[in-house]
Amino acid sequence: MTAFWSWFVAAGTIVFIIWCVWLIGWSAKQGPQNKGDEELVGHKWDGDLEEWNNPAPKWWLYLYFITIAWAIGYLIFFPGIGIFDGVAGWTSAGQYEQEMQRAEERYAPIYEKFAAMDFDDLVQDEEALALGRSLYASYCTTCHGSDARGAPGYPNLTDDDWQWGGSEQNIITSIAKGRIAVMTPWAQVLGSDEAVDDMVTYVQSLSGMVDASEVKDSAKMQFTTFCAACHMPTGTGNPVLGAPNLTDDIWLYGSDADTIRTAIVEGRNGQMQPHGELLGENRTRILAAYVKSLSQ
Repeated sequence: MTAFWSWFVAAGTIVFIIWCVWLIGWSAKQGPQNKGDEELVGHKWDGDLEEWNNPAPKWWLYLYFITIAWAIGYLIFFPGIGIFDGVAGWTSAGQYEQEMQRAEERYAPIYEKFAAMDFDDLVQDEEALALGRSLYASYCTTCHGSDARGAPGYPNLTDDDWQWGGSEQNIITSIAKGRIAVMTPWAQVLGSDEAVDDMVTYVQSLSGMVDASEVKDSAKMQFTTFCAACHMPTGTGNPVLGAPNLTDDIWLYGSDADTIRTAIVEGRNGQMQPHGELLGENRTRILAAYVKSLSQ
């Protein structure tokens, strides 16, 4: 916060408090001040039911002043007046760090006992998998689903098809550092709508959805020229680049012609956020073991 906005907020807060004090004091002086000064306000219901202009009880007025006094005390002890931090030195970031430290001290020993365990053993250990299941429910279900079967654009974790590789280090890297996968648009490069349609047919033929006799040689040649660098000449993909295998029946976005055409014409941009700092090394490894177990 700049000095201007700090002074602006501070001045606005102080002026508002002063205004509240004045307003309550002024309002208290309006109308009758004593019990004997009561008078009818002129409203009448059902013939004889009338309203008196009774003064507010003093305790009601005092509650307003107590509220203002409490607010002033709060602003002295805690942040609220510009960049003034308050005499208590409290900050939300500091409280968060303290709570995280307490949580780390409480839960770290639970995870540390699995640190020396072999990854393959972790995948089979029921206690470790229970912890991994809890971590998955907290951090992964939003994208991959509670059943881990994913959704269009979010990989299914229950099959044995790994876009970035299914080894221990590959899965840990995906969780800890995240992944960014980009497929550039190819419509202009292919040159025409007909060429795009031919490429869709060729891609579908790689997984047997379309008979190879329907594929044009020009599409095969363009695939070798433009697509093989990532998806390999055989279409089996490249886990190093996150390029999907086009020869199986597992599709990240869908296998119908329109979905494949959209991928070719508009490209794709997928991103998984890194969770390493949030989870830490031990929990990342346990979560990786649980994810690996889902496909076994």
